[in-house]
Amino acid sequence: MSPLTPAAVRRRYLVLNALRWLPTGLLIPIFVLLPLERGLTLAQFGLVAAAQGFVVLFLELPTGGLSDAIGRRPVLLAAVVVQLGSLTLLALADSMALFLACFVLQGVYRALDSGPLEAWYVETALAADPAADIETGLSRGSAALSGAIGAGALAGGGIIALGPYGPVTALTAPVLVAIALEVVALVAVALLLREVRPPRGTSALRASITGVPTAVGGAFGLVKRSRVLLALIAVELFWGFGMVTFEALTAVKLAEVMAGGRDAAAALLGPASSAAWLVSAAGAAAVPLLARRIGAPWSGFWLRVAQGLAVAGMALSAGPAGVLAAFLLCYAVHGAANPVHSGLLHRQVEGPYRASVVSLNSMVSQPAGAIGGIALTALAAAVSVEAAMLTGAGVLAAAAPLYLAARRSVPVDSGVSESPASG
Repeated sequence: MSPLTPAAVRRRYLVLNALRWLPTGLLIPIFVLLPLERGLTLAQFGLVAAAQGFVVLFLELPTGGLSDAIGRRPVLLAAVVVQLGSLTLLALADSMALFLACFVLQGVYRALDSGPLEAWYVETALAADPAADIETGLSRGSAALSGAIGAGALAGGGIIALGPYGPVTALTAPVLVAIALEVVALVAVALLLREVRPPRGTSALRASITGVPTAVGGAFGLVKRSRVLLALIAVELFWGFGMVTFEALTAVKLAEVMAGGRDAAAALLGPASSAAWLVSAAGAAAVPLLARRIGAPWSGFWLRVAQGLAVAGMALSAGPAGVLAAFLLCYAVHGAANPVHSGLLHRQVEGPYRASVVSLNSMVSQPAGAIGGIALTALAAAVSVEAAMLTGAGVLAAAAPLYLAARRSVPVDSGVSESPASG
């Protein structure tokens, strides 16, 4: 079997990334409404949905270590199988217990899925060509992600509008389509994700699994030795906290500035969310031009500042047009910032713990988002939505200087510490 070229690796990465996120987009319109249709109260939905975040928090690092220990392909295959189980439960669930099981499985899936595909792309591309431009691949991957979510959300809305379909309700139909797409994704991972690893017997597999704690410990060791990695993970903490402003508070702000209140805001936010993911894809596709011009660290710096300003613009806008314009700008910057952050992160890691470091980076956003959700919504209730959004904007912008730690740095591995010049 001939080795893959960097271009072939990138094409496979983009296809697999789009297939992974298209079902997620399909589920956006029914994420809350389907459980409510099946009899859950809003408070009960909040409780069962929270289970996903807690599961991801506790499993993120162990599953990243598992990917480093046994390989990217088997972990991704397992992730898709778990997601198929989760979506099947979602299609059938009619009680709080079944929805809880669905969201627990969703958390397991998110933990397994976080990191291996990206790690496979970076490792395989660099193995084919050590000078491969992984940043462009990551930016196109982020564009594929955003575009797939946006397309899926639009398709999901269309499926709902055309329903019901005989005994299948309009809100259930997107789940069934998502299940079919996950089967396609399972086949695609099996066929396209080629990984060169030595054959493993039972004893070798057991040794790999027992090596998971070593992989997790190795990831922490890398961060401990690298001021740049520590700074990048700190950015993720600020980012997770501040994302609450545009993910949760936008609807509240729109309801305040629109004459029709909540119903009008909800109707407008649906297509606006699809548009936001599409402009996020455009931002991700355009960011390599910025990175080549001023460098990735300075790109990260200015993108963080721009996102803070966009959120501040949402807070200070007195009408829906201004809120939506700032919302779309915020998502364009969000899409551009993701590949910049990922590229800087991957450039700092050599050795066997890449997926564990990616998982650690992803994991810290979970508690940060939870704290941000509690703190900013409480501030919005006690003072104003504007005050909460401006606070979140300040937190997002405050992370900008942390990117400058990567201006002069070298990668670290399990045996090499940073040079004095790094950071």
